[in-house]
Amino acid sequence: MPIPGPSPAAPPSPVPPSAAPLGVAVLGAGAMGADHVRRVDQLISGARVAAVADPDEARAAALAAGIDGCRAFPDPLAALDAAGVDAVLIASPGPAHEEALLAALDRDLPVLCEKPMVPDPEAALRVVEAEAKGGRPLVSVGFMRRFDAEHLRLKALLDAGELGAPRLLHCRHRNLAVHPYFTEEMLITDSVAHEFDAARWLLGQEVTAVQVFRPTAGLPGHTGVNDPQLVVFETDGGVVVDVEILANGGFGYQVQTEAVCERGTARIGEAHGLMTNAAGRWGGEIARDYLTRFADAYDREVRAWVAAVRRGATAGATAWDGYAAAAIGAAGVEAQRTGRRVPVELAPRPAPFMNAV
Repeated sequence: MPIPGPSPAAPPSPVPPSAAPLGVAVLGAGAMGADHVRRVDQLISGARVAAVADPDEARAAALAAGIDGCRAFPDPLAALDAAGVDAVLIASPGPAHEEALLAALDRDLPVLCEKPMVPDPEAALRVVEAEAKGGRPLVSVGFMRRFDAEHLRLKALLDAGELGAPRLLHCRHRNLAVHPYFTEEMLITDSVAHEFDAARWLLGQEVTAVQVFRPTAGLPGHTGVNDPQLVVFETDGGVVVDVEILANGGFGYQVQTEAVCERGTARIGEAHGLMTNAAGRWGGEIARDYLTRFADAYDREVRAWVAAVRRGATAGATAWDGYAAAAIGAAGVEAQRTGRRVPVELAPRPAPFMNAV
């Protein structure tokens, strides 16, 4: 069945006249936040960076420097209250998301929140309920694959039914390396979270159960993470999805998906960048990270979000999608820990999220 989203009930929040740029507060000045500050400042028409917040105020100030009218704050809530802020882009670490989201909703500010919306399903449900109580759609969640050109082509192909009904999805998610603080649970909650959302979106089906398989020995030299792992999940439409997750591949960043359908297959993510043929050899480039591979998707996502805010709507994944990813992730972590097949339990959907977008 189609994945529902919030219905566009209630009048939109006030936003600047169409001629005035949308003032965006960016929370988080790390790699993701810095990339979004650059994007909004240099690439997105109709928006400007009004504030940057980070506990490291010097880092926030460095990003704000040179942007007219932009102020730096160590406190994210102070940034939400800054003059000229009309909307919020959350790119801080996941554990800080709930407070920022609830504060933005309390101020009736539209939000684009990077994934994970929040790390655990209980907190995610609190965000869903707070948005539903407000009566208007305000939260968009940054599952950027929904804006990637290749994923959009695969989605259109599956929706059109040209290959018949999908039966399997084979996915690969490979990283160059991860930070020292990266844990084995984060393979599920931070990395495979993308596949959880992409599968729900591509198939229009809910995930019902998860199982995780681990090799007897992980890659050498990476303590704390048994790597790679195979995550298998089932949907309420009878599709089986397998995901190879490799956190420390050492060669680059790859995201690939193959749909096996009744009358054929379709595959995306095969190659990106320059390909060469010379001296009896062929070769090409592999993106180093997600910011490179999905740069265009991030641009499309933020552009769509700014346009949606002006319409009083959301763009891409909703707060309910963020909650669903967290609930599937919790089942995945339990499956990873126990080796068992774990059912996914979703709370009843609040009324504003019952109708399809």
